[in-house]
Amino acid sequence: MLDLMTHPAFVVLGMAAIAGWVFTTWLRVKHGYPLEGSWGQALKPVQNNEALERLKLVTSENAQLQAELGALKDRVQVLERIATDDGRRLSREIDNLRH
Repeated sequence: MLDLMTHPAFVVLGMAAIAGWVFTTWLRVKHGYPLEGSWGQALKPVQNNEALERLKLVTSENAQLQAELGALKDRVQVLERIATDDGRRLSREIDNLRH
């Protein structure tokens, strides 16, 4: 019977897997990615002021873009109404607005 722990191919494969894990962890740390556990939880949650400032900027930009999107939706709705209305009716409404 083949003893799995003493077979050289299994030992080499195990060492390669460990070396690969160490290398990927080193790359993550080098490039600033947060370290995660096996279930995705942060091992060292880091909260710095830069991240909080970015979050505030993104939040305010999001609110501004939502307001702009609402205004654009209103304009498109008016343009759709103008494009689909009868020409005589539109002329009558414009004349009424002038007087």
